[in-house]
Amino acid sequence: MGKLWFGGTIYTLEKEGAMVEAIYTEGNRIMKTGEIAEIEEIFNERICERVDLMGGTMFPGFVDSHLHLIGHGETLVQLDLSELNSKDEVLAVVQEYAKQLNKEEWIIGEGWNENRWPRTEMIHRKELDEISPDNPVMLKRICRHAMIVNTKALELAGVTEETVSPPGGVMEKDVEGRLTGLIKDKAQDFILAAIPVVSEDYLQEAMRAAIKDLYQLGITGVHTEDLNYYAGFDRTFRTFKKVIEEEGLKLRAHLLVHHEVVEDMAHAGASFLSGSEWIEFGAMKIFADGALGGRTALLSRPYHDAPEANGVAIFSQKELNELVAKARKHNLPVAVHAIGDLAFEYVLNAIEEHPLVGPGRDRLIHAQILRQDLIERAKRLPVILDIQPVFLASDFPWVIDRVGSDRMEYCYAWKTLINEGLICAGGSDAPIELPNPMFGIHAAVTRTNRKDSKRIVYGEEQALSVYEAINLFTKGSAYAACHEVDRGMIKEGFLADFTVLDEDIFNLHPSRISTVNAVMTVIGGDIVYTKE
Repeated sequence: MGKLWFGGTIYTLEKEGAMVEAIYTEGNRIMKTGEIAEIEEIFNERICERVDLMGGTMFPGFVDSHLHLIGHGETLVQLDLSELNSKDEVLAVVQEYAKQLNKEEWIIGEGWNENRWPRTEMIHRKELDEISPDNPVMLKRICRHAMIVNTKALELAGVTEETVSPPGGVMEKDVEGRLTGLIKDKAQDFILAAIPVVSEDYLQEAMRAAIKDLYQLGITGVHTEDLNYYAGFDRTFRTFKKVIEEEGLKLRAHLLVHHEVVEDMAHAGASFLSGSEWIEFGAMKIFADGALGGRTALLSRPYHDAPEANGVAIFSQKELNELVAKARKHNLPVAVHAIGDLAFEYVLNAIEEHPLVGPGRDRLIHAQILRQDLIERAKRLPVILDIQPVFLASDFPWVIDRVGSDRMEYCYAWKTLINEGLICAGGSDAPIELPNPMFGIHAAVTRTNRKDSKRIVYGEEQALSVYEAINLFTKGSAYAACHEVDRGMIKEGFLADFTVLDEDIFNLHPSRISTVNAVMTVIGGDIVYTKE
């Protein structure tokens, strides 16, 4: 017995413009697509439910190819600084939040972004000391590659002016050699180690909040990296199984596995693409560099606005090669965070040194600052580029001055990448950015900031078509997870995962794409969300 889906515009994405009138599903699979009369004639006695789309526009289920699921949930249950517009606003919110806590309790906030403030001056630890002398404070920057902490947090972490920054990390100091409280990349581990371990109840609460939020955005699956951040692999993996499998909060979770917990995965008897219908293991995750906001993305030339810096290599070339070799030992592809062009070069070197011989595809995540020679090398490898179009809305125009206008030809160059034959998947990197796929599609198509009334277009020649942009979050995400044979299109035999929107974005002015809403989310043939 199955369901008939009809009454809307249904795009299959098998090719541009491909549409059908209706779909028949049984269980979690698509059994037939085509004209409604034909489907009713064939399956008449087996149709037990008719779902009227009420004029909505249906696509294959949208999948975010790169986010941090629990991290996104944390932003929904703890202190969110992402919409604040000045340093003073951040300090005021933290001060008010501190009033709710007991002494010694940690104040943890996330999402501040000095590039959206009228004055880009950095918060100093002494300013945090004034508003919260008795509570340790840790405020993560939007990129999560930098944080600001107060003196109490430094004391609990055992960090002093004499503490040496670890390789791949930076602890900022003022002209007198005193810590400012700004901690970057691997140096953040000092602070993170001092924070009390969160409970499994907290992890479950955050995951539930995240999944329910994603339902409202039309998201049916995610590629997520969480397993190394909450006191170990086992308890974090238990959270996935508890919430998604045991409680039945459906979501297709493809888990990237941080290199520090790959042995834990192997010890649990798991391997690439093993798992269940809902939770499966993916590539081994590595960070090659930091982020542009904190000038820790690794560039081949110095930053235009800071000639003394060219970023941070989280690992040397030798160490990166060894990590890729470790992945190959476990028959795993790698998924490597590489924002700067030199980081991207290091990753290509490592992959070429230790080519993938097992199943899967290597993933290069972000790929924001590139060069033509790097694109040519990537084309010769079995790789997929995991891009985040929504970054454009946050990074421009300040990134032009940071990188230099003479290097922008191959920056955020998505049209070039696709035209060169490289397959791209689309994600948000939530909680770094909001996970609404409409925001990503809007940025990819318009090359504008949806919040900017001036509608300045950045790199118009790199704008994607609507079809190309939707493919990032459907066929691209499926390909990245080796599921191009059963996901990413509305096709007979494929999974019955659907996203239904309130408007047809193929027939809208591109500037309106970001205002489109999901009205129904379907996972495995079951409706998990309907907009009231």
